[in-house]
Amino acid sequence: MTEYDPYASYGYTNPYAPPGEPVPPPPVGPEGPGVLPYPAYAWAGHAPGAPGNGFGVASLVLGILTAVGFLLWPPAIVTGVLAVVLGVLGRRRANRSEATNGGQALAGFICGLGGLILAVLMGVVFVAA
Repeated sequence: MTEYDPYASYGYTNPYAPPGEPVPPPPVGPEGPGVLPYPAYAWAGHAPGAPGNGFGVASLVLGILTAVGFLLWPPAIVTGVLAVVLGVLGRRRANRSEATNGGQALAGFICGLGGLILAVLMGVVFVAA
């Protein structure tokens, strides 16, 4: 029965092995020994960019404006529709890992939808009266 070496499965030598055990050679890439052919931090040579959180922030701001100002129903309907649309777009970006504020986009969607419903009801009451 052979002895199990947990370091061998990862390509490392056992630091507790007796002296004289052979050491594996370094990896050889196209540029020479020990050099990787691409940078380890980037995919396809590009550094990762900053997250695009604009849709989520805009949705939250417009959603809060809509929820607070639903009594002014004509502009509240416009801002409510924009908050809902930007909230959906912000959530899609967050699901694709292009943005980090999926919660803000969801809150903007919910506030915008609630304010939009209240603004439409206020418009119906105003027109009926």
